[in-house]
Amino acid sequence: QVQLVESGGGLVQAGGSLRLSCSASGIIFSLFAMGWYRQAPGKQREWVAAIPSGGSSTYANSVKGRITISRDNAKNTVYLRMNSLKPGKAAVYSCSARNVKDYWGKGTQVTVSP
Repeated sequence: QVQLVESGGGLVQAGGSLRLSCSASGIIFSLFAMGWYRQAPGKQREWVAAIPSGGSSTYANSVKGRITISRDNAKNTVYLRMNSLKPGKAAVYSCSARNVKDYWGKGTQVTVSP
């Protein structure tokens, strides 16, 4: 059974930092491209960042320079480091694992206060 479990969300002040983690099980993690998405209430899910099994990471233009995605294949975990967070509506950040099939976690909520 494939499971992706996100953690690290919470309430943070504007300008602060947060590191999200997504721990995977049930897949050969190193073979999967991993990604992070976010969804605010009433809005469509938005792609944030992706890191392939090999190669360079990519980022949405809206987060470039403030967010870093990384992975630790030995720990079956992908991370999302977010700096200089901007205040706004809470969003649920979810990770995805992509190969022939896509898998999704349930997400972790991030709220940035003014």
